[in-house]
Amino acid sequence: MKGMANAKLSFQSVANKIKMGKKLEKGLKEKNASAVSQDEENPNKTPEPYSCTGNFQADFTELCRRNSMTYIPPIIPRARPPTVMGHTESGKPDKGKGKAPQAPVEPDPDPEQDLDGGVEAPPKTFTMKDKFEYFRPSVQVEMENFDKPDTVTEIYIRGWKIVEPIMEIFKQCWPKMAKLHTINLWNCGLSGEVITILASTITEIPEMRNLVLDGNTVVEENWHELMGEESPIQNLSLRHCGITDKGAEQIGQALGSTKRCNTKLISLNLSGNRITDVGAEHLALGLRMNRNLMSLSLASNFIGDKGASKIAEILSRFPLTHEEVVERRKHFSEKDFPERNKSPPGSRRDGSKDRPASVRSQSHMDKDKKGSKASAKKKDPKGKDAKEEEKHDKTKKKEKEDKTLTKKESRGTKGDKSGTVGGRSSGVFNINRPLIMASIAADTKGNKGKGKGKDKTKQAAQEVEDLSGGEVVNPLTDVADFIDGQLWVSGNRVLINLNLSRNKIAESGMNNLLKAMQYQTTILMDNKSGGTGLMRIALLKNKISPEHDVMRKLNDIMLHKDPYYKQPPQTPDGQSTT
Repeated sequence: MKGMANAKLSFQSVANKIKMGKKLEKGLKEKNASAVSQDEENPNKTPEPYSCTGNFQADFTELCRRNSMTYIPPIIPRARPPTVMGHTESGKPDKGKGKAPQAPVEPDPDPEQDLDGGVEAPPKTFTMKDKFEYFRPSVQVEMENFDKPDTVTEIYIRGWKIVEPIMEIFKQCWPKMAKLHTINLWNCGLSGEVITILASTITEIPEMRNLVLDGNTVVEENWHELMGEESPIQNLSLRHCGITDKGAEQIGQALGSTKRCNTKLISLNLSGNRITDVGAEHLALGLRMNRNLMSLSLASNFIGDKGASKIAEILSRFPLTHEEVVERRKHFSEKDFPERNKSPPGSRRDGSKDRPASVRSQSHMDKDKKGSKASAKKKDPKGKDAKEEEKHDKTKKKEKEDKTLTKKESRGTKGDKSGTVGGRSSGVFNINRPLIMASIAADTKGNKGKGKGKDKTKQAAQEVEDLSGGEVVNPLTDVADFIDGQLWVSGNRVLINLNLSRNKIAESGMNNLLKAMQYQTTILMDNKSGGTGLMRIALLKNKISPEHDVMRKLNDIMLHKDPYYKQPPQTPDGQSTT
């Protein structure tokens, strides 16, 4: 009996413990539920701010969720073409040197259709998706390493409208992406407010260089905001954006004026818009002072003879306006140019493009003497005199080389001291020099012959060294010619590619373009320090026949400037095959 009682007591104690455990678990659940309900009852409680990590997929998804978006566009890798059979992973064909010839790989036979009416298996060359899956919004990305989500380099968004809330999310994500350099937003229905947000975003992206906004018609036409002073964009494409003369005027002002110039943009594509002669004139005004843009496309617009003539004037030479002359005088009157006051305006040294290194201010020379007393005592005074003589000889050589330039400066009205005004030591704009160097090298490589190939290669190398050592001069402080009461300066020779195809240019405009190319060819024979001039110009499908004499002369001039031009092979008799 006692054993039965003890068993009952032990069983009862175990049962009580189980009940207590269930009560505790129930209490914990009620506590958690009450905490969740309190959070839900307090909607005004602000969540903790989210700090982006550079992982675009995680950051974008989390920010969309916090903004209570019903549909979050997925982030997927950009589609690539399938690999070709017989090629290695590096993209080069496997030549199979030293290996036995392999039999061609036969494709797997297609499965036969079942006699019972079964469906044949789909091919393996494509993947099947649900209906309309392809048309749903998505963000396509290119990555350096697909195993590392923080290595996104390019972003492509196509065919779905980007509104302000989405752009605000991008504004938080993109600046944290260390390797992002290209953004492509095609036909995304952008508005003026979205363009403003985008313009403020790209300035914070560390490696941003390329921006493509094709197919976006913006009523405000505030595209110039993307070309501000802090904008890092080097290649900007605005094709088929409905840009009119209003937008072209603002873009021209952003390219360059007497006060400021864009020093980052290298390529600008404005094809397929509604720009007329008025807009072309505004763009030409921007090119007067801009010495950084190297490629401009105005194809498929409505530009006629007036617009083409204005562009041709900027490419050859042009007179300075009153405002530009005033700004020029301000440049020369500043204290930053003491060298200009050391030599008379008509001297050779004042007009020389390369100032000798020995011309220095007295204060700098005194500082150098004080800082190098110990080393000066050890040096032989005779060796010092010999070095000064060598510097003097080099200065004389440079002055002899600049005879052509000084002759050109001396032109003008008789007795007028301002006939050759200028100096080349002020107002410098930095440009992307490697592209010009590559263009010169490619031009020389395409035109070199069999016997003189080495000499031309050395000449191209010398030209590259000259360009790399100097910087492009501000046109306002360039050497000017005084003609008929006006100051004339050389035009833009930094622009190397111009596309005016499919416009309304007739014979008059083509004649002016021909004169501009002839002028550039003549002036480049003496001096290439200001750029190489146009190397390619596209003029197809205008209001003039390709067989016209003007077009033939233009083609003859530009043919040998084209860096991709190759001379036809010659026969043993010395005649070309064409």
